[in-house]
Amino acid sequence: MYFVVKSLHLLFVIAWMAAVFYLPRILVNVAEAGREAAVRERLLLMARRLYRFGHIVFGLAVIAGLGLWLHYKVGGGWLHAKLALVVVLLVYYLWSGRLMKRAQAGGALPAGRTLRLLNELPVVLLFPVIWLVLAKPF
Repeated sequence: MYFVVKSLHLLFVIAWMAAVFYLPRILVNVAEAGREAAVRERLLLMARRLYRFGHIVFGLAVIAGLGLWLHYKVGGGWLHAKLALVVVLLVYYLWSGRLMKRAQAGGALPAGRTLRLLNELPVVLLFPVIWLVLAKPF
């Protein structure tokens, strides 16, 4: 059962990270769509659906992770560091959602170039998460 729950946790994390990576990329396209209303609306529809999907799979990842932690006593100092980085990724994802909602309301987004740079932040944060899980250095 341990490997089933762990596999589900990993599946949900991968799905959530796909949303974390792709939502800001959609925002880049929204920022660069300019006044093309049909394009903006289609992109914002995609963003809303992806954001909702991301919330669902994040919740499922948390439930599976809690199951692992509570039932199998998985953890150590590395887990605290990993969870801190996951919280930073969650804040980033929620911030992306706020930008999406701002764009839906007709508000301005940061420039496409700025959004592209910010789009790289999750990759930088995900690497130490993976390393902590695999190496369990402390």
